Amino acid sequence: MVAERDFDIVLFGATGFVGKLTAQYLAKAAPEQARIALAGRSRAKLEAVRDELGAAAAQWELVVADSTKQADLDAMASSTKVVVTTVGPYLRYGLPLVEACAQAGTHYADLTGEPMFIRECIDRYHDAAVESGAKIVNSAGFDSVPSDLNVYLIYKQALADNTGELENTTLVAKIKGGASGGTIDSGRAMMEAIAENPAKRSVVTDPYSLSPDRALEPDLGRQTDVATARASSIDPSLDGWVGTFIMAMHNGKIVRRSNSLLGWAYGKNFRYTEVMSVGKSVVAPAIAAGMTGGIVATSVLGVLMSRGFGKKILDRVLPKPGTGPSEKTRDSGFFTMQTFSRTTSGAKYRATFTAQGDPGYKATAVLLGECGLSLAFDDNLADLAGIVTPATVMGDTLPDRYRAAGMKLSVERLS
Repeated sequence: MVAERDFDIVLFGATGFVGKLTAQYLAKAAPEQARIALAGRSRAKLEAVRDELGAAAAQWELVVADSTKQADLDAMASSTKVVVTTVGPYLRYGLPLVEACAQAGTHYADLTGEPMFIRECIDRYHDAAVESGAKIVNSAGFDSVPSDLNVYLIYKQALADNTGELENTTLVAKIKGGASGGTIDSGRAMMEAIAENPAKRSVVTDPYSLSPDRALEPDLGRQTDVATARASSIDPSLDGWVGTFIMAMHNGKIVRRSNSLLGWAYGKNFRYTEVMSVGKSVVAPAIAAGMTGGIVATSVLGVLMSRGFGKKILDRVLPKPGTGPSEKTRDSGFFTMQTFSRTTSGAKYRATFTAQGDPGYKATAVLLGECGLSLAFDDNLADLAGIVTPATVMGDTLPDRYRAAGMKLSVERLS
């Protein structure tokens, strides 16, 4: 257990785009007795954010902390039970805070979609976090909570039904939302790191690169998320076409890490894929193929980012960090994530996770906010500590929290 601290939750990065949205959610959803603090580099900006939150947050304290000053981060981590951070790119700015939390026994949740950052966290701080009891939860937003929880819910249902281990498992994403400068900047940070050290590319490309022990993972042959296929090939209930889901490679690593952290409870023959629905119009196959081309184009952008001339051009045309979609876009967005899995006995399951609101922003504020609240207040978290995943420590608490917040989660046996 984490010792008594001054705060239950410190929200670091509260003045950033997603930080403000998360602060707004916590002001609405946190229990009245919650001791919450807003943290960032500028007291004036923190005061402005707090003033916008209304009476619920009027007594929240402010913590001035700079991500480049280890002493600030150590003091912040020691003052709270949980740190929720939106300060990215995490590969550039996140490791010192993880170190502080791992040493202080402070639980932690972030929004990273950067596998190289998580690999660094594992290699540097997993053992220290295990020793201190800190639960360091990466990817606690749209990347990768729906992916992680859907598989966990299927696993628990199959366990209750005694239908065997999970085998072929596919997530089909249907989403509507915008993009932000922060998301793009995270991609740039990873591409620049690969340009400096090409050996790190394997962390992005290997589906098991976040495994606790790569040598213990099964050899299941090639597992690809790059696909152009009829949706009905996944399940007869689906129509139209599917193509590459841009976050598939990252989400899959989180899901596979959950499996290994749980002692391969999903199964040693667990194969996982993620695709995205592109509709059923006559141009849908071309759109699906274009999405694959978009992944290639992203790699080309990565090469440009590593070169001075290309970097200057991209700095001019790409959205800047701290920017994001409009309120109208955030409100009109949504996601529906359906995960289909077949077990060793032949039973088939479907888990569905649906939410209203832009996936990466309005919905992510809920996903991240509830992770922070769960880490701070839920007594039935798993005992696991270290660099963990949402499902492995909060798989039994988050579903009910998200349902209470208006999201829809279900699991059903299809055959």
